[in-house]
Amino acid sequence: MFADRTDAGRRLGDALVERGVSADLVLAVPRGGLPVGRAVADALDLPLDVVAAKKMGAPHNEELAVGAVSADGSVWINDRLVEQMGVSDDYLREERERAAETAREKEERYRGGRIGEEIRGSRVVVVDDGVATGATVTACLRRVKAEGAEHSILAVPVGAKESVTRLEGEADEVFCLETPERFGAVGQFYERFEQVTDEEAIEYLRD
Repeated sequence: MFADRTDAGRRLGDALVERGVSADLVLAVPRGGLPVGRAVADALDLPLDVVAAKKMGAPHNEELAVGAVSADGSVWINDRLVEQMGVSDDYLREERERAAETAREKEERYRGGRIGEEIRGSRVVVVDDGVATGATVTACLRRVKAEGAEHSILAVPVGAKESVTRLEGEADEVFCLETPERFGAVGQFYERFEQVTDEEAIEYLRD
């Protein structure tokens, strides 16, 4: 569907311009969202910054997300999964604190000492390379709302239909280029989907 993340970002940016989107700031979810966000920010002629979140792994299975938390502690919990697994409140509290600290460190590392863009009162476009469960993006959108954004737009190239529909309750607008009927993972819709390194992520912000 997309050659790589930059191709997806250019196509997403063109679609947002055609739609007449008006915004003040683009926030990319690192690391995979940064190549997409760079292209979107260039298309809209807007500054680019990051909004980071970290998934909260299940007990004895970190790959299974029971939720996600952003750098300021804004959180989304998969209540159904937590109940099914009997995850304790103490575990969730500890995992939330750990994940929030990781997200804060990530933002600081990518900014390289630069102060983050002002979210309060701004019209913000949150960009990622795609949406599978939507856990990370949900935490990021809640962070944007908590910081007082005037209007939030989620823009992604591709997403699972059910997750995209749920995210309509988290953002003022949701724009997704493609919602395939069969969705396994975000990477299946890219010809090239290599991991973005920290060094590459920083360069996208410097551009």
